[in-house]
Amino acid sequence: MIPEFENPERLWTLLLLPVLVIVYLVLLRLKGRVALRFTNTGVLNRVVGAQRRWTRHLAVAMSLASLVALGLAYANPLGTERQPRERATVVLVVDTSLSMSAEDVEPSRLEAAKAAAGTFVENLPDSFNVAVVALSGRPSIVVPPTTDRGVTQRAIAALELADGTAIGDSIDAALRAVDQAPPGEDDEEPAPAMVVLLSDGASTEGAAPDQAVSRAKGRDIPVFTIAYGTQNGFVDIDGQRENVAPDTATLERIAVETGGRSVDADDAESLATAYRQIGSVVGYEDVKKPITAQYAFAALGFAIVAALGAVMMAARWPR
Repeated sequence: MIPEFENPERLWTLLLLPVLVIVYLVLLRLKGRVALRFTNTGVLNRVVGAQRRWTRHLAVAMSLASLVALGLAYANPLGTERQPRERATVVLVVDTSLSMSAEDVEPSRLEAAKAAAGTFVENLPDSFNVAVVALSGRPSIVVPPTTDRGVTQRAIAALELADGTAIGDSIDAALRAVDQAPPGEDDEEPAPAMVVLLSDGASTEGAAPDQAVSRAKGRDIPVFTIAYGTQNGFVDIDGQRENVAPDTATLERIAVETGGRSVDADDAESLATAYRQIGSVVGYEDVKKPITAQYAFAALGFAIVAALGAVMMAARWPR
């Protein structure tokens, strides 16, 4: 991975390294010519002592490595550090279609989903604004973004079954919810927003998800998806038994295209795990920070090794 630098224009100092290497090679060549003048190898041995060729090369190599590290440190390298977000807007989209009455997840898909969603919201930082959208044939914003966890929890607990599944329209509803988030303080950028969408079936109504996904991507709002339920889940509607397996392919595509993450959950335990995984991403962000000290420390280490090599060449060790 190529490191990033706060002052990349300072990397020009590294151009001096090839010059030093060339100078070193030239000096070696000149020294070799001088050595040829001594025909008595005993005399030559007394002149140059018992120093070893590898010691000299090691000292030079470590000196050059130290200079490289110093040159990189001079350009102020940047590293990535994960730290908790101070604020964000999270829109929780929960499927309330009739398929959520399936009991392949005890006590039912909807009840288990409500419990897991409540735990997820409770574990988010208090400073986060949380909105709730009910995913059905006619999606609605149940609660606009708020930091009042009591209001959010009551809204989740009150979710009820409804007809239809309109995933695309639900994403659009989530984007409208983001627009309702309270403004930040003066000169403060809008809080980053993200959508967490749980669905147990394929989209059956409304616009295709593709356009809504494009709008979310254009606004840099990632959609994290949870494909919920088992492949053998079923419900009885109008006297007919229908399979209600989750559309994992569509949900995965939504997550990938918007920069989110897709997770599968087929029981209450895996659903809780899915929310924890998403929470570990939603609650943190990658921040660029200077790591100049690390490069300076490396340069010091190389310099110490080079100095030891120089001492070994200069000292006359007893035989």
